Amino acid sequence: MYDFGLVAELVDAVDSKSTGLVHLGSTPSEATIRTSFTRSDFEYELPASLIAQEPLSVRSASRLLVLHGAQRAQHDRQMSELPQLLRSGDLLVFNDTRVLPARLLARKPTGGRVELLLERALPGLHALVQLRDSKSVRAGMTLSTAGGAVQILQRCEPFWEILLPREALAFFEAYGQVPLPPYIERQPTGADRERYQSLLARVPGAVAAPTASLHFDEALLGALAACGIERTTITLHVGAGTFQPLRSESLAEHRMHSERYAVPEAAVEAIARARAAGHRVIAVGTTVARALESVALGSGPGLAPAQADTALFIHPGFRFQVIDALLTNFHLPGSTLLMLVAAFAGREAVLTAYQHAVREQYRFFSYGDAMLVFP
Repeated sequence: MYDFGLVAELVDAVDSKSTGLVHLGSTPSEATIRTSFTRSDFEYELPASLIAQEPLSVRSASRLLVLHGAQRAQHDRQMSELPQLLRSGDLLVFNDTRVLPARLLARKPTGGRVELLLERALPGLHALVQLRDSKSVRAGMTLSTAGGAVQILQRCEPFWEILLPREALAFFEAYGQVPLPPYIERQPTGADRERYQSLLARVPGAVAAPTASLHFDEALLGALAACGIERTTITLHVGAGTFQPLRSESLAEHRMHSERYAVPEAAVEAIARARAAGHRVIAVGTTVARALESVALGSGPGLAPAQADTALFIHPGFRFQVIDALLTNFHLPGSTLLMLVAAFAGREAVLTAYQHAVREQYRFFSYGDAMLVFP
């Protein structure tokens, strides 16, 4: 398989007049490109009016920007046209994680309001959470919630460990709210419980949606199947860390948040069949790309079923081993998700496509439009 990400970034390195050496190792993790890329190299101007605050009434009514990274060519299409843009035998890999109502309101003993955002359920009654207003909380403090008392146990940077009245998933399912991203500036509604969830969601554990899959409705899934386009699923539980910005300019200094994934035997076999028949593997979302490439890094030649945590940071210079195309939403400026897309299709090509999307008034972020990216 061609080393698409590496080829694209070789072009970018020349374009940006980076001085440095290309090092090719014997394994994917040893391949790096020495460039001057920093967080600022992935910034772009976005009018606030383009940040989608509501979902479209029809999932597959979204617009679709098709980017061919090698040619730096983009085409304006519709999500409903996806069956015509793919080939019979191509394999779509979805993330079947289910979003929890992971946002919980609480009160401190003083009466002050605190917001908890579940990061991960731990054994027993324990959980890791993000706390808004964390400057005024401390270990040992007890918070009151609609479901009972919650005790703050200890700081586990950048999260807090807490003790709940009941097991975390059941507790948040009963008393939590839909954890809409911070750039959606409204309170969640009952409609968000269904709309901020993929039709293929079945394994509870995420605190943010794998948003590329939000564009698929029954009509689109049926049209894809009728065209002979296959699908399979993996699981990666999206954590609250997905919204955390880089805290330094240097990519090398960033430590990626960890997320749990499971790539089952059925998915491995489906990918192997597609490969053997010369068909393409299309990741539906950056979460799928991250899970599959994490497995490839750890399994040697070919893929093997795996369950683990990944803290893999995919940025320009990364050597993709599994995916041939990527369906994804538009991502925040300077974000690790934007860097992953840039690693796949080339930084200059991706940022040029984003500029085009801004000019053409595409809708951005979780409830926004989509891109189909080829390397």
